[in-house]
Amino acid sequence: MRSERVTTLKRQATDLLADLERDRVPILITQHGLPSAFLVDVETWELTQARMAVLEGIARGEQAVAEGRVATHAQAKKRLARWLA
Repeated sequence: MRSERVTTLKRQATDLLADLERDRVPILITQHGLPSAFLVDVETWELTQARMAVLEGIARGEQAVAEGRVATHAQAKKRLARWLA
């Protein structure tokens, strides 16, 4: 991963965006020597968000199982019948 200072972002924003589009490698932006932000291309950001949504759904399902909030196949089929008909 590449790291750039915030002053570089201010002065060379167009070049950094072109690099992102070409290489699709996130750029860590630092301010006063400390991590401040990441620059990522839109496609990578959207893919990451979609993956996070899937993982959150899996986590909710695992929590439901742990809490005993489960249904048999027959129960689920009966509950969904009104939408499937």
